[in-house]
Formats: sequence, structure tokens, C-alpha cells
Amino acid sequence: MIAATKLDTRYVGKHVMVLGAAGFIGRWVALKLSDAGVRAALVVRRASAARSVFKQYGVEGDIVEQDLRDSEGVRRLLRETRPVVVFNLAGYGVDPSEKSPDMARDINVRLVQDIARGIAETQAADAVIIHVGTAQEYGAARGNLEETTPAQPTTLYGRTKLAGTAALKQECQTLGLRGVTARLFTVYGPGEHDGRLLPSLCEAARTGSSLNLTAGQQQRDFTYVEDVADGLMRLGQSDVAHGEIVNLATGVLTPVKMFVTAATRALKIPQDVLHFGAVPTRADEMSHESVSVEQLRSRLAWVPPTTIEDGIRRTLDFYLSHQTTES
Repeated sequence: MIAATKLDTRYVGKHVMVLGAAGFIGRWVALKLSDAGVRAALVVRRASAARSVFKQYGVEGDIVEQDLRDSEGVRRLLRETRPVVVFNLAGYGVDPSEKSPDMARDINVRLVQDIARGIAETQAADAVIIHVGTAQEYGAARGNLEETTPAQPTTLYGRTKLAGTAALKQECQTLGLRGVTARLFTVYGPGEHDGRLLPSLCEAARTGSSLNLTAGQQQRDFTYVEDVADGLMRLGQSDVAHGEIVNLATGVLTPVKMFVTAATRALKIPQDVLHFGAVPTRADEMSHESVSVEQLRSRLAWVPPTTIEDGIRRTLDFYLSHQTTES
């Protein structure tokens, strides 16, 4: 269990909603709220699957099954629940297999509008929307990535998430709401989907199988998932404006190969099972310089503190402790 921080306890007694609560990052926000004594409305696609996830993570809350493409259903849920903080962690397209333009538009854009309009209908004057964006909104942008950097998304996910960011700003300004888009970068840790980098390395360590990788020269801002959840919680208690954007990252770039090297040491993977360069780098891979976190630092007096080595160690500790618990 995560010890509740003083900041987290400010949520006690408030109505809080988490959309996408059973997802990779959503479950960590749900856990932090649960550990702080907040019984949040945890909105999920399938309640049965979510219960299993929440049991594993020790999350307690009110599970709500809701089709997020049902605009009236979403707005009705907001009117009935009357949350003063809404964390929107729902998204479509981060998995490369998710390619439906209609689904991407509905979840990444229209849902944002539905949330804002539903909140406005509750007439909760102090309500705030914490919406999760993505580095892919920047796309082909070069140089240091600041929140004012002109976005040049190259993927369906990036384009629709950017449209969602714009929709939040427009709705907040029109309706007089407070909201912020937290742009996330390379998030890792317990709960990542199979096939991503760290889970693939863990699988190679478990099975002894070889692993084909790119050359690993890409620079990434690796951010530990619990730090991301912490940052979102902090933003929910900050004085956010009408649809502003904040990069939620460490501000430190690390080559993918260096991340892999740190993981192989922790996992005790023999170097000869890793085949760097066996997989070509994708044409749409982002290439950028450092990520500016000055806005984050200025607003919260905080940046994600967990080093890559500590984040990998904590991920392994989490899985080992849960294997022990479940066996």
C-alpha cells in the first residue's frame, strides 16, 4: 500500500471521479485516492475485469460501468455523482492495434467535451478537470518541448489527443471551468501492457528467451507511473486555469538503450539474449530534445523524483510481492 501524503488527504470528503480507472495509470490514481481514504467513483468499461485489477492493487471505491461513447450517459453520470475533481485517463489509440478513427474521435475528443458540459450542468463552482494528454501531440516538433511549442502530431492518437486538448481549453473558457491537460511522456512501471519495453524485458528474464530490439538510440523522458499519479493528484489541488497545458515529465532524457541496460542489471538478463538493431526504428518515432518542466515546477514546486534505477527496482518489488501474495 502507498502511504497517503499530506496533499492526498486534501481529497478526503470530496466527490472525486476517475475515468479509465482500471487502466495502467488510472489504477494508480485510484490507489492513491483509496489510500488517502477517498471513496472515488471509478468509471470503467467492464466492471468484472476492473474488480480483479482493483483487488490486486488494493483499491477500494465505487465501481461504475459506463460506455464512454454514450454522451448522455456520461453527462447523466456526472450530474448524479457531482464530482468536484474529475481525472480523465480514458484514451484510445496508444495501443498500435487501436486504429478506428471513429473510436479515437469519440474517446479522445468528444468525451472531453461531454465531461466539461456534464460538469457545467452540476454547477459546481470549484470543480476541476484533470485531463491526460500525450507527448504524441507534439509529434514531429523539434527542439526543447515547451507547452507553447507548435504541435505537429503524426499519428491518429496524437492528432485526436491534440484535438481533445483544444476541446478542453475551448469548453473551459466558454463554460468558465477550471481544467488542465497533463501531457505525459514515456511512462513505465507496474501495470504496463504486455509488449511494451519493460514488460518485454521482464518476460525475457522469466523465460530466458532472446529479445529483438531497435538500436535504442531514441531519447525518452522515462517517468515512473506512481510519480505520474502523484503529479496528477497535485495538479488536482492546484490553482489551474481554463484549459492550460502542463508537461508532466522528469525533464531528463535517457537513451532507450541505457534504460534497457539498467533493466538488464536489475533483472540479471545475459547480454547475449538482447539483439539491439534487430528491429528497425519506426518512421513515426518521435525525435526531440529535452522536455521543459518549468511550468510543472513553477505550479507545483515539484517534479517527478524517481530515478530509472529506483523505478525499475520498485516495479520488480511490486511484482515479486504480488506473486508471493497470490501464490
